[in-house]
Amino acid sequence: MVRDGSPEAVCIEGAEINLGQFLKLSQAVNSGGEGKSLIQQGAVRVNGEVETRRGRALKFGDVVRLAGRGAYVVKGPEQGIL
Repeated sequence: MVRDGSPEAVCIEGAEINLGQFLKLSQAVNSGGEGKSLIQQGAVRVNGEVETRRGRALKFGDVVRLAGRGAYVVKGPEQGIL
């Protein structure tokens, strides 16, 4: 997470990405299995709501928070990284 407390920007290709893939892309988890476990435990929030679906589609601007691991915002290549 960025030092000022704002979410770290993670750039994706395409218009959306599923939550499991995003967790790996952001390097918040080391494996898909680890991501699946965190999601099932209710340790992942999307836009402030607990998310238990690994296949949840994320779009630009969505904010993903992992308990004790930081926060990430979905960005597209044309939006640039903050």
